[in-house]
Amino acid sequence: MSYILNIETATEVCSVSISKDNEIIYYKEETKGPSHAVLLGVFVNDAINEMRAKNIKLDAVAVSCGPGSYTGLRIGISEAKGLCYGLSIPLIAINTLKIMAQGIVDNKAIDNNAILCPMIDARRMEVYDLLLDTDLNEIRPTSADIIDENSFADILKEKQIVFFGNGAAKCKEVLPKQNTIFIDGIYPKASDMVKLANEAYAKQDFVDVAYFEPFYLKEFVATTPKNKVLG
Repeated sequence: MSYILNIETATEVCSVSISKDNEIIYYKEETKGPSHAVLLGVFVNDAINEMRAKNIKLDAVAVSCGPGSYTGLRIGISEAKGLCYGLSIPLIAINTLKIMAQGIVDNKAIDNNAILCPMIDARRMEVYDLLLDTDLNEIRPTSADIIDENSFADILKEKQIVFFGNGAAKCKEVLPKQNTIFIDGIYPKASDMVKLANEAYAKQDFVDVAYFEPFYLKEFVATTPKNKVLG
């Protein structure tokens, strides 16, 4: 049995959950952000107080590690590291795009043969994306892309791609209609980290608390001939 505190601050949404194995026993979320600097400490403090009242010992902290907002990720990672240092427990880092994909798999009816493409907005027609199957196996790793009518063309000839996240909306009018599905209102949240965090804990898949850094948007390079740096 494992108790994990999950922290998600990669976008404008701030959320925190506590999980007991794959069960959520505490959850708080604020979508009217960004207000991470004000809210995250309060959410975490309330979560810790809830655990103390129930005499529960925390086993690990999981944090959404990007790609995402520099400020949001910095706040989330700092909070997570502080807790891990203070409580002498391990840190789990989870890809933000994979968190969104987990939410889709858990809550939406998706064709098992479809490819999932979570997207986080960068600027103009630039996005950060990840391609996965419905078992969340990576087909293509996290990439920075400039979207045009030819994006994903080779895959769309044979497979259906489900696009979601705050970077997907601006792609609707650009990408071809055939084999594309767009799902609105999807964002990374701590409630969708639970299964991924529990799997990582079971595998002892931890990161070094002292040296771990999140994947800020500006660190990625677009897949274009000019190798344009985004962010």
